[in-house]
This record gives sequence, structure tokens and C-alpha cells, in this order.
Amino acid sequence: MAELTIGRLAAEAGVNVETIRYYQRRGLMTEPDKPTNGQRRYAGDAVRRVRFIKRAQVLGFTLEEIGGLLELDEAHACAETRELAAHKLEVIESKLADLKAMRKALAALLRECDTGAATGACPIIHALAAD
Repeated sequence: MAELTIGRLAAEAGVNVETIRYYQRRGLMTEPDKPTNGQRRYAGDAVRRVRFIKRAQVLGFTLEEIGGLLELDEAHACAETRELAAHKLEVIESKLADLKAMRKALAALLRECDTGAATGACPIIHALAAD
């Protein structure tokens, strides 16, 4: 595969150069040696790694968790990877339940406001200020 400059790597992976540098600082990517009077060159498979990191972030994995996934990939540890993904799904399900409860509570407050039955204090402010 062709070697890429950091700019070309970023463009092909759909990120900016600072993202690549940040991933390097976080230990998710290695920084190639800089030749004398030249630019660092990244292997073509670096694009795949950056895309993997971005896709994992979209699925809700933190950069620390992604680092763990990358280590598991290198160890060919599919069972452990599945366990991490199952845990992430549980976390997402819990967050969804919380969001649904928040939506229900806000919708009830809005309905209370819309009825116009409230006299005096705003029902939303009153509910938020209540002990």
C-alpha cells in the first residue's frame, strides 16, 4: 500500500489532521519516524484504523474503550470483544430508558402548562424548584 502524509491520511479517513495527532497522543495510533528533511509517512492501513476508531466512537465507545478493543483485536480475542460490546449495549439501553422517562416528565409539564389551569407560579418552574 502507498504511504500517506498526515494530511492525506486525514483526508482519506474523513477527519482533520489534529484528530490524527490526538489519537497519537492517546496511544491509539503510532507516530511514524520523521526522516531527515522529510515528512512522516503513514502506512495505507492507517486509514482503516482511523475509520475503526471513528465508527467505534459513533457506537458510543470511549477512546479508552477503543484502545481496549484495538488490543483485543491484536490478541484475536473475539469473546472478550463481544463482552465489551454487550456491556456497551446495556449502557445504551439504560440511557434510553432514562431519556424516555425525561421525555415523559417534560411532556407532562408541557401539558400542564398548555391547559392554562395553573394560577400563579409556572408549573414547570414550580416542579423544578420543588424539594
